[in-house]
Amino acid sequence: MRKLLLNILPGGLIRFYKDAKKRRKQNQRQQLAQANQTVTEDDIVKALQDAGVKHNEVLMLHSALSKLGFVKDGTETVINAVIRVVGEQGTVMMPSFPAVGFNYDYLKTNPVFDVRNSPSKMGAITEAFRKRSGVERSLHPTDPVCALGKQALYLTKDHVNQLTPYNENSPFYRLCELKGKIVLMGVDLDSLTNLHTLEDAVDNFEYPVYHPMVFTTKLVDADGTALEMKTKVHNPLYSKKRRCNALLPHFEEAGFLKQFKVGLANCIIIEAYAMHQWMLENYRTKGITMYTPDGK
Repeated sequence: MRKLLLNILPGGLIRFYKDAKKRRKQNQRQQLAQANQTVTEDDIVKALQDAGVKHNEVLMLHSALSKLGFVKDGTETVINAVIRVVGEQGTVMMPSFPAVGFNYDYLKTNPVFDVRNSPSKMGAITEAFRKRSGVERSLHPTDPVCALGKQALYLTKDHVNQLTPYNENSPFYRLCELKGKIVLMGVDLDSLTNLHTLEDAVDNFEYPVYHPMVFTTKLVDADGTALEMKTKVHNPLYSKKRRCNALLPHFEEAGFLKQFKVGLANCIIIEAYAMHQWMLENYRTKGITMYTPDGK
């Protein structure tokens, strides 16, 4: 319903709705702070450990800081907590996409993606993480990922010059390969980018999820060198048909998805490899996808 309203309401009403929602969240956080109900780094660490995150693992985090409640020191607390949970030999990764909305519309504006300077539009935590010393960022015009830790370079290094962003050379597929975990902190399966690994892993995927246009995009790499690469983007017509959250009971029943809480936020943890294998099997046998979560 929320997505439908955002598609049909005029811009002024959408801004009013977002501003009102933001004010409600700020008031709620102030009330929590005054009531001494603060989310600390230790709280987040314990919640993640209890949910099953272990030392030395690769962890992909999708997040919404505003959903957590009042977090002491904000973004830095969350980032420090996830780094602490996986430890020095682990790896943390986050999406750092430079646009919200449909990438088809975004690339029509002919943007230049600067891997060092283009901000992440995936929330305050991802943008603070992008700016951290030592963070690697994949060179991709629409779906770049940031990573810090032992596997950071491996995860990010080959994303450039891939025609589709979720193929076997992408950080998303390599997360599966490394049997990492995905945490959705205050967001739902609509934010689960790894769902797209199915589409890129299947030859002749049944649904035309990619737009037929191939874009030539402009990039600036970490050395400041200007580059061009070709890429495809998801077709907005099919993106509107996604029913990601309808997959949740399937994933929960299969045993690779669990729900938990951090502060006020509903959270989800997923085993990336198990989810990818389940999607492959159930697409082939039952026709289950994010577009057809009940199968065919």
